[in-house]
Amino acid sequence: MALRAERTSRSRIGDALFVHVTRAFALLVLLAVVGILVSLSIGAWPALHKFGFGFLVSSQWNPVTKTFGALVPIFGTLVTSFIAMLIAIPVSFGIALFITELAPAWLKRPVGTAIELLAAIPSIIYGMWGLFVFAPLFSAYVQPWVTDHLGDWPIIGALFQGPPMGIGIFTAGLILAIMVIPFIASVMRDVFEVVPPLLRESAYALGATTWEVVRRVVLPYTKIGVIG
Repeated sequence: MALRAERTSRSRIGDALFVHVTRAFALLVLLAVVGILVSLSIGAWPALHKFGFGFLVSSQWNPVTKTFGALVPIFGTLVTSFIAMLIAIPVSFGIALFITELAPAWLKRPVGTAIELLAAIPSIIYGMWGLFVFAPLFSAYVQPWVTDHLGDWPIIGALFQGPPMGIGIFTAGLILAIMVIPFIASVMRDVFEVVPPLLRESAYALGATTWEVVRRVVLPYTKIGVIG
């Protein structure tokens, strides 16, 4: 009895220690987020104190008169992010769909591993590759043709304005899309694999095509995860 009581006591101590350690790890993540927000606020305060909140909506950037505004960088960030999502979401959806529904068994694992390896590449590598490899090729072979044929279009033409240097909003959005595609594809693949095989097999048994299975079974079952 004494030995059993001692084991029970040790088990309770271990459980309590485990709970406190995991709670500390969770709080550490929250503290890291709070620390980032605080450091950003402290770093931004001198600009906001001098220029006011109009700094966020002003497009002026004149070092001579020391008049600065953040609207242009903010606008560029939003536009490049929109372009990246516009490219990355359909491509990632197709990759995840191919891996889970169309790829043969011998190909699923290599493709999935390649996607995970691409997700592990640091973002600075994508940026350096885009600046020193992709941008020169884009400026030499793609941008002149696009500027001549699409430069007069209202929205698309604005993405290729200026001299053909290969550096612009579209290039930044495309590189950003290449960078985030592995993450989105990996998450979508994991979400699609959650669908019970019984639902897929039942749909195929009723004569549904692959696209019908995806549209009527996979997407309705995983729509919350896909949208998230």
